[in-house]
Amino acid sequence: MTLPNLITIGRLILVPLVIAMIINERWLAAFLLFVAAGISDAIDGFIAKRFDMGSELGAYLDPIADKALIVSIYITLAMVGAIPAWLVILVVSRDIMIVTAVILSWLMEKPLEIAPFAVSKLNTAAQLIFAALMLGSRAFGLDPGPAIPVAQLAVALLTVGSMAAYLAFWLRHMAA
Repeated sequence: MTLPNLITIGRLILVPLVIAMIINERWLAAFLLFVAAGISDAIDGFIAKRFDMGSELGAYLDPIADKALIVSIYITLAMVGAIPAWLVILVVSRDIMIVTAVILSWLMEKPLEIAPFAVSKLNTAAQLIFAALMLGSRAFGLDPGPAIPVAQLAVALLTVGSMAAYLAFWLRHMAA
């Protein structure tokens, strides 16, 4: 068990706490826990790379922790009416599509290694920024004005773009 893996496990432990804070409309606590999770993600990645502490477990745990945080926050924000359900369905559908493609490839004995595309990295950044915007605006009582619909549109477009990139990659892989 490496230090980066312990930090990642800590980030997984933060997920139910963030959810509880959102459900109870404790926006400042939810925002601060979300920021702490983001900082921990940067720290564990830095330590793993800088001190050559990367591990196979970490390679699986880190994206699981990231997705658990994003998906949980989006679902919970929709449950409390803070974001539209269609956006959550889009975000979650993308992740389900990727996992399904990996499983199908494995079952068809054509294992697939997924590496993030540039559009997917932008998508993740947009999803994180939008979540921070929603939590932060409520935590500090700010009116983000037109930033909300612009951020929603950015998340939606990048999510669709990421889905298309992974689908095209998977189809090429399966045809090979």
